[in-house]
Amino acid sequence: MQINILPYRAMAHNNRWANHRLLAACAALSPAEFTAPRIGFFPSLAATLNHILIVDRFYVDAMEGGRLRPAAWSEPEPCKTVAALREAQEEVDRRLIAVVESLEAGGLDRIIELRRRSGVQRERMDRLLLHLFQHQVHHRGQAHAMLSGTSVRPPQLDEFFLAEEATLRAAEIAELGWTEERVWRGSDR
Repeated sequence: MQINILPYRAMAHNNRWANHRLLAACAALSPAEFTAPRIGFFPSLAATLNHILIVDRFYVDAMEGGRLRPAAWSEPEPCKTVAALREAQEEVDRRLIAVVESLEAGGLDRIIELRRRSGVQRERMDRLLLHLFQHQVHHRGQAHAMLSGTSVRPPQLDEFFLAEEATLRAAEIAELGWTEERVWRGSDR
């Protein structure tokens, strides 16, 4: 069975775009607002966004064949500022896009080894990618809700690259160095 990688490519780019929007909004927060206690699975925006980063690093490293292993969780909040978090998240988002763009259809069947404290978990690449995208959406939603209790208006995150709305995101897509063609076809041609 031939599997199309286009939806995975689009999800990886949409993930990067959503993180770009959310962290740009968080950059307008004071340090106190960023770390203030809030209601959510994690107790602050800083903790929630650092959790996304840590999990992304763990899974992307495994997809790349790396050796990060449980050391990914050695520091619960590796980034103390929005600026540091933004830079680190951009880096792992670019790596995730590169992983997806390097896939051939057969690569989605590849087994990825996740080296956890309890042992090695083996998962297919396609399932792991979908799991990671779901994790990101889940926690970004929590961060979005937390942001609505601050002085900064939360950005719209519930869009998915609709063709008729391309002009509404054109400036951000350009900031990211992309074109719509790249997102949907894997090239800028």
